[in-house]
Amino acid sequence: MDSFPVYLDHNATTPLLPEVVDAMLPYLREHYGNPSSAHAYGGRAREAVEQARSDVAALIMCDAGEIVFTSGGTEANNLAIRGVAARSARRRIVTTTVEHPATANPVNWLEQQGWEIARVAVDGGGRARLDELDRAATPLAALVTIMHSNNETGVLQPVREAAGFARRAGAYIHTDAAQSVGKVPVDVRSLDVDLLSIAGHKLYAPKGVGALYVRRGIAIEPLVLGAGHERGLRPGTENVASIVGLGTASRIARRDLSEEGVRVSRLRARLWEHLAREVPGIALNGHVDGRLPNTLNVRFPKVSASVLLAATPEIAASAGSACHEGAETASAVLLAMGIPAGQAIGSVRLTLGRATTRDMVDRAAEALVRAWRRLGPE
Repeated sequence: MDSFPVYLDHNATTPLLPEVVDAMLPYLREHYGNPSSAHAYGGRAREAVEQARSDVAALIMCDAGEIVFTSGGTEANNLAIRGVAARSARRRIVTTTVEHPATANPVNWLEQQGWEIARVAVDGGGRARLDELDRAATPLAALVTIMHSNNETGVLQPVREAAGFARRAGAYIHTDAAQSVGKVPVDVRSLDVDLLSIAGHKLYAPKGVGALYVRRGIAIEPLVLGAGHERGLRPGTENVASIVGLGTASRIARRDLSEEGVRVSRLRARLWEHLAREVPGIALNGHVDGRLPNTLNVRFPKVSASVLLAATPEIAASAGSACHEGAETASAVLLAMGIPAGQAIGSVRLTLGRATTRDMVDRAAEALVRAWRRLGPE
């Protein structure tokens, strides 16, 4: 075994690309000015921030002035959801049962404040039900918030259709695209969304930086108060080096999007074929085709995923369950898809990335098969 395991947890976080590190270093060393300062040091930092804003905007097909930098996807989601709610006379939010906690918890907080929350169910493949979305988006709704792709299963959600329902109701539409941006084409005009969240560390930029697309003309309330940074929506001196990193990562993602998507989807198919051939009864979680190209979520029969991964130190991946005081709890996303809890706890999320090779995929599959057989399934 190599000194480090095969990394198959890219939906949790991605490593910094060397080009991203190289782009950031000057802004950690000599170009340390405050972007708000009028002198040359500030000007250099300000130019870098604005170039990054343009690069992020180009990746999702919007205007640079519609990008607000944040500390990450969680802040972007909170700013979108709570920012809309603070400005609206309506008191209803439409969402789904499979959202990331960065969306679900701001929505839960609004529910505690008296808001009515409509949580739309998903089908057996993990996709939000269009009929329920249609019914839920009433003229009482202030916002429809639906993730672009699920972080566990990789299933792509019907954002464009949800936007149509929101438009009919006169509501805003927000999508958490943290897992999608940089992996699949994301075009805010085609999606017809008002707000879209980005997390830098999901596309080979640093942790602690992200962005929120705010369609021109949309008024939202800031979460924190201060000076006029980021159009007054995110006060506080900008994290220049990390913003530069996000801009560089966005530029690289745009350049390589099509080619890398094809490459990684072939590796994912190879991994699934190997596992399906060697593990009788293994099952795929989520729709077969409508998913991120890098994401494979599978459930192994008659074994706990956490036990399986503990027996497979050759790989780094995520279990689809959580362990609390010795008891294992199945993923809420998988339960929402109708998968029985006893089966769901055998689910493993394997997510590939830019550095993943055929050899890595083969070694990971062999290690998982060996461990599964060793654990003694009937």
